[in-house]
Amino acid sequence: MTGLRAENGVVSSEPAVEVDNQTLVDFELTKKPRNNKFAFVCALLASLTSVLLGYDIGVMSGAMMFIKEDLKISDVQVEILVGVLNLYCLVGSFAGGRVSDWIGRRYTIVVANAIFFAGSVLMGLSPNYALLMFGRFVAGIAVGFGVVTGLLYSAEISPASSRGFLTSFTEVSINFGILLGYVSNYAFSKLPTNIGWRLMLGVGAIPTVFLAIVVLIMPESPRWLVMQGRLGEAMRVLEKTLEDKEEAELRLSDIKEAAGIPQDCTDDVVEVQKKTHGEGVWRELLLHPTPAVRHVLICIVGVHFFQQSSGIDAVVLYSPRIFEKAGITSSSGKLLATVAVGFVKTIFILVATFLLDRIGRRVLALSSVGGMVVSLATLGFSLTIINHSETKLTWALGLCMAMVMAFVASFSIGMGPIAGIYTSEILPLRLRAQGMSIGVAINRVTSGVISMTFISLYEAMTIGGAFFLFAGIAAVGWVFLYTCMPETRGKTLEEMEWLFGRWKWLGLDKEDKKMKIKDVTLTEPSNGVGNTSTSI
Repeated sequence: MTGLRAENGVVSSEPAVEVDNQTLVDFELTKKPRNNKFAFVCALLASLTSVLLGYDIGVMSGAMMFIKEDLKISDVQVEILVGVLNLYCLVGSFAGGRVSDWIGRRYTIVVANAIFFAGSVLMGLSPNYALLMFGRFVAGIAVGFGVVTGLLYSAEISPASSRGFLTSFTEVSINFGILLGYVSNYAFSKLPTNIGWRLMLGVGAIPTVFLAIVVLIMPESPRWLVMQGRLGEAMRVLEKTLEDKEEAELRLSDIKEAAGIPQDCTDDVVEVQKKTHGEGVWRELLLHPTPAVRHVLICIVGVHFFQQSSGIDAVVLYSPRIFEKAGITSSSGKLLATVAVGFVKTIFILVATFLLDRIGRRVLALSSVGGMVVSLATLGFSLTIINHSETKLTWALGLCMAMVMAFVASFSIGMGPIAGIYTSEILPLRLRAQGMSIGVAINRVTSGVISMTFISLYEAMTIGGAFFLFAGIAAVGWVFLYTCMPETRGKTLEEMEWLFGRWKWLGLDKEDKKMKIKDVTLTEPSNGVGNTSTSI
């Protein structure tokens, strides 16, 4: 039986992958998969490593006040201390992609937790600024490893119908970690200054021991197993995560095709012509990309750049200073207000997990960035009014706090989780690990630049002016997303490549509907003769 397959917008006559007269796309369109607790637990455990990044971001927002007082460092040194971890993530993110292709996704997560344990202990025991910076370096390597591999694993273990929900656990974990960091700040703030900040940083080592152990009960990613020729293990994992043998066979066939393994290879272990440990990927990704890969790369760079350049880390890391500029003077008051920010951020990221697979990535991202533009502009307005007033303006203080909450809520309900989810699902299998490393690198570098320059920025152009600048960047980001970002909801990871590379994709929805209508027509029985299957 012969099917039609669309690649880069062109329909070819290559045989479609079929199991019992049903293609993978037919299966996704006609059968609603059941909720899968096994995939849920695996994605949850993998994402917990991201709690470490969130905790570091949250705890530094308050710890920096006590570190500055105890170690007698300048504002510039504070900026470097806070933001440099994001630059250290570069090493971890690029190495993490390579290592995960070499030893597997699961063991790379264990390595990330072990490195973060060492970094947390170093920071907690630091007697001076130099050793504290070295501890930040070690922790940054771990964060780069953990974020890349956690996202990669979650995307590869998740069924297409719930991939947005399960992959968003990474962002949920980051936000939960931020909230824990804020609570830790408040809990240890009453201790002597030289002890309090060290405990704030040092307790981050405790959860890494638990995480490194529980990760070992997880199965390996089925897509990584296929890339290594271990088809029997991959099939067993797919049967558990999909809860349907028929869909598992369809998914395995699709992954084998993406990995270049012939469909007639059915042994548990097969010899893969070229074992993939990342060789040649950078050349294909950066030097000689196809139009589809180039479009994917532009989307990845743009989404991650605009996610961070809109100032989210400036708000999360420097919220005590923002509230101080707004008129809150006591340390406990600033830390409590910061805890409220973390609580709102966590609540709205939980809401986002239920919307991603219902509303879709594109609509949610555009709505999110629109809300960020409005809240940032209003925050800039309220801070400017406060800055030019000689008396305390209660209404402006209330508006400032409300807009900080509105900004983190708008970010968390869309742009926060979507950057990681989108990156993990649009990359072709052969380029996925290294491509995600690029996304994380852009994300962390941009975050590092913002967090390492925010104090200098608002001193140069006022704090209100800084947020007007962030609002302008977010507005440009909205235009970028509207122009370049196709919807990916409900598509399998192996179907993504054909969505990209066509810059007239804004008409894709109509074209897709025509193809589905054609598919229905072709699959109807004709004169009692068997069905004809179409794969898109």
